[in-house]
Amino acid sequence: MNGLMQDYPLLLSTLIEHAARNHGATEVVSRDCDGVVRRSDWAGVAARARKVANLLDRLGVEEGDRVASLAWNTSDHLELYFGVPGSGRVLHTVNPRLFQEQINYVIDHGGSRFLFVDRDLLPLAIDIATKLPRIEAVIVLNAHPPHDAEVTCLDYEALLSRETDQYNWPRLNEESACTLCYTSGTTGNPKGVLYSHRSTVLHAFGALIADGMALSALDTVLLAVPLFHVNAWGVPFAAAMSGAKLVLPGPRLDGKSIYTLLRDEKVTFTLGVPTLWMGLFEYLASDVSAGELKALPLQRVLVGGSAASVDLIRKFDKILGVELIHAWGMTETSPLVTVCKPLQHHAGMSEDDLYEFRASQGRSLFGAELRIVDDRGDELPRDGVSTGDLQVRGAWIANRYFGGDEPAVDGEGWFPTGDVARISADGFMRITDRSKDVIKSGGEWISSVDLENVAVSHAGVAEAAVIGVPHPKWQERPLLLVRAAAGQVLKSEDLMAYMADRLARWWLPDDIIFVDSLPHTATGKLSKARLRDAYRYHFAACRDLSGN
Repeated sequence: MNGLMQDYPLLLSTLIEHAARNHGATEVVSRDCDGVVRRSDWAGVAARARKVANLLDRLGVEEGDRVASLAWNTSDHLELYFGVPGSGRVLHTVNPRLFQEQINYVIDHGGSRFLFVDRDLLPLAIDIATKLPRIEAVIVLNAHPPHDAEVTCLDYEALLSRETDQYNWPRLNEESACTLCYTSGTTGNPKGVLYSHRSTVLHAFGALIADGMALSALDTVLLAVPLFHVNAWGVPFAAAMSGAKLVLPGPRLDGKSIYTLLRDEKVTFTLGVPTLWMGLFEYLASDVSAGELKALPLQRVLVGGSAASVDLIRKFDKILGVELIHAWGMTETSPLVTVCKPLQHHAGMSEDDLYEFRASQGRSLFGAELRIVDDRGDELPRDGVSTGDLQVRGAWIANRYFGGDEPAVDGEGWFPTGDVARISADGFMRITDRSKDVIKSGGEWISSVDLENVAVSHAGVAEAAVIGVPHPKWQERPLLLVRAAAGQVLKSEDLMAYMADRLARWWLPDDIIFVDSLPHTATGKLSKARLRDAYRYHFAACRDLSGN
């Protein structure tokens, strides 16, 4: 027997209309590509999203068609976030930081006919469109398009000015597709993850709960996560659901630009990858007084994308008085799966132990399940000791890739994440490494993540990467690459001594190399594949020189 409740589909159009009705006057602030700050509100975003829907009707875009965007975090892009999927189309957000061959691939694979683009990315978009004849027009956001381009370029504002802000959102099947994001393609071509309205709305609910991001109408959110990266971690939808003020920083994410928005817009919550916050602290150390820092209303910051170190957690606490919340997810998981927030029984921990605990990835939100398995696929105990391959399943986890014939999960729905982890009895998960990054030395495993965390806890280290390098005797040995903090001069022997007090001797890197910069992927993660390729003969060369 079914319940007698209304059939009310979970759709993104209901989110933007909720925001317009109940939080219409709440600001949405946007800094454009020239650094100019524009101010709107949720009612204004909703009105322009309806115009976008009418425009797509006029252009002949069919339900289910993909519409691509190559754009930064601006209010124009936010309008597409609701106008495109709310009207039954699929917004395909494209990462402009990918290699151009990858960008061409994902746009072609996604099948979009129209490409919306920010003006500073217009040369890239025109080049793409000349190579992809499927693209009928490039629509330029917040700028007059060139008249002499090789492809058709249209003016977004001029197009919207012809449309009414009245639109009847279709009553879609909540399982229909809403957005399309591609993985960063570190191995092979990027893969498309096609999210549904239902999965995305449920993910927004998960983000709002107290054990998630805990967003509310009292928050001002600086969205430092790019809108092209996994739906900006679901925050545009969660912000509309909660009625939070939203601050969109545009393309400028340097320390000074971030700090200025935190200060001027009175931001209470922000989120982003660790490298972003490293840049912020480097700026704060040289240009901002302690008194100014204390005046910031920032309360909490959520960090994901790659592991947050104990040192980063400590900096937010000691320098800014701000709670760093560690989270974990991936493109295939929408992305939020786990959030690390201490429980009552953690209150008795020492300060150092509590920092170490908060560097774990945390517990899964309701709607997502975790487990670890051994090489045979048998589930391992949740004892905080056993280590295995991490798998996940749930209401907002991918089942297969866009355009793929084979399921991405096993027969019970478990998705293999590629991470190695352990899970405690009370559900807290700690990733010990990526399966491809674990170092096997003399038959024993060494965690590159643990080595990196110890290295960056040294005051003179800004960033560190550990890779396994082939070794003539031990199969692999760890090599540590370090970018020193600004103004710091480090010696290998001093850093090695520091690490020796905190790690088992056989875990210590066989060599330390100081570099001016470390390579990152398009989503801000360390590109260890490039490092492994560059240094794959390092220990063989050392052996040749030393004779050992």
